[in-house]
Parts: sequence; C-alpha cells; structure tokens
Amino acid sequence: MPAKTSKPKKTKRTVRSKSAAAAPAAIPAKAAAGYPVGLAVNYPEREQDRLSVFFRPLLAIPICILLGLLLAGGGGAQISIAGFLVLPTLLMLLFRHKYPKWWFEWNLGLAGFTTRVAAYCLLLDDVYPSTDEEQKVHLRLPYPQAERELNRWLPLVKWLLAIPHFVILAVLELAAFIVVILAWLALLFTGRFPRGMFDFVVGVLRWHLRVAAYSILLTTDHYPPFQLEE
Repeated sequence: MPAKTSKPKKTKRTVRSKSAAAAPAAIPAKAAAGYPVGLAVNYPEREQDRLSVFFRPLLAIPICILLGLLLAGGGGAQISIAGFLVLPTLLMLLFRHKYPKWWFEWNLGLAGFTTRVAAYCLLLDDVYPSTDEEQKVHLRLPYPQAERELNRWLPLVKWLLAIPHFVILAVLELAAFIVVILAWLALLFTGRFPRGMFDFVVGVLRWHLRVAAYSILLTTDHYPPFQLEE
C-alpha cells in the first residue's frame, strides 16, 4: 500500500485588531480642563552666573526704571491701573460688550514684560529681561470673545469678589520674598536655584497673574483657583 502523505499543518496567523494598535497618548484632564490663564518659567538647566546673582539688585535698576515709566505712564489713575487699560475696558464691556483687540494686546505685552522683570529680580534666571521677546517666561492669556465669554456686568464687582485672593497673595508674596533670600544664598554657593523653591516662587507669580487676569485685565470670568500649580 502506498504510504499516506500527511498534509502540512496550517499555521494560524494572529491578526492584531485596530483597537490593539498603539493609540496616541491621551491629553491629561488637568491640561484639557484647566484654568484658561497660566504661567510657566523654564527651570535653568545650567548654573547661573554667581556674579550676576550677587549684584542682581543693582543690575535690575535700569530695567525696573523702564518698567516703572511704563506702569506710571498709562494715562493716569483715571483710565489705568499701573499702566494697564482697566477703566476703558470696563466701560467698553459694560456699554458695548466688546474687548478691543489692541487694548488686549497692550495689556498682554505689558503683563509679559512685567513678569519677565519679576522673574529676573526674583533670581529665576540670569538672562536680562527683553522688552518684547518671550525668553523663558511663557504666559497663557487667551483673547476673550466678549459677547460669548464675558458677562458685561461682572467687571463692576470682580474686585470685590477677588478680595480673598488679595489677602492670600499678600501672605504668599511675603513667603516668596523669604524664599528668594534663601535661594540667593544657595545660588551664591551652588549656582542653582533649589527646584522646590523655584516652583513655589513661580506658583506665586502664576497665582498673581490669574487674579490680575480676572479682576484687572478682565480677560476671563472664570474665578481663579486657590492653588499654586498649573
């Protein structure tokens, strides 16, 4: 009898479903649904110039004078608060329900410059502040669509609603001042701003920006969170 020939076994192919394929990383909930106003300052990955750190109060005088002229030259207390266009914006929102784009851009530019000078004075970086470039200080302050996003009456009472924040910020700013003095000593010996102290000072600046955006710049109606983190 002829020998039986065995049929070759079929190898099963495993087919990967589309669902098993690598999916893109999900956006973190905090980033997707966070507060619209934010601030980030890049942590220096190198040692700072110790000489610049030691003489920072003197080196900051010229840029502080320039910033002071801008803050004092916004047309007087009748129309501005520290150079920011506040009363005109409030009246425009109240009667026309509109936030002129170039008013917003002025406030945004001045807020960015003020924050860069603050970051330099607080030893967060040793790069001299630019009047127009973002450098290592990144503000997130979106332009508001006034008719859809802003209540025309709320600006009348925002300063009152923000009083709890003003009280807390007074305490936080005092704490940040003490932290910067300690960081100044650490920078002179190590050239590094301790990361925990750095994050705390940036958090205070972030909190300050959020409250300013709500009560002074009037760019958002979302009440600022009571937190230092992004």
